[in-house]
Amino acid sequence: MNKRFGRLGREEKGFTLIELLAVIVIIGIIAVIAIPLVSNILNKSRSDADVATARQVYDAARLYITSEKNGDFKGNTSVDITDLTSSGYLDKKIYLPSSKEEIKTGAVAFSSDKGQLEGVTLNGKLYSADKVLQVKGDPETASGGGKGN
Repeated sequence: MNKRFGRLGREEKGFTLIELLAVIVIIGIIAVIAIPLVSNILNKSRSDADVATARQVYDAARLYITSEKNGDFKGNTSVDITDLTSSGYLDKKIYLPSSKEEIKTGAVAFSSDKGQLEGVTLNGKLYSADKVLQVKGDPETASGGGKGN
């Protein structure tokens, strides 16, 4: 009987405490590196989603001026978000993707001389024209060129 138990003890396979600790340390190091990277990616995607919403509001304002104001951008230096929602160019309730907060106040500002976008304000936060008009994934826009150059 003792021979049998002795043989079982020697043939048992498993992890030693040192091996388990080494694996736990490696997993910990990977977690310390990965968690900040993932949180940065999440924050950037939230910010990009808010800019995309500002772009949609800008597009709605351009349609509003083109349709309702006969395309006179020079006479309309600012379009309020309530005008866009009451005229049906935006849904009655729109939300900022990053905070899930309803957008209650906002405006799209155009320059008085040429009617170019100056900025979009949503719930008190200003999104610059450069940020709103930036097209992601377009190599010509990213390099400073434009279409038709």
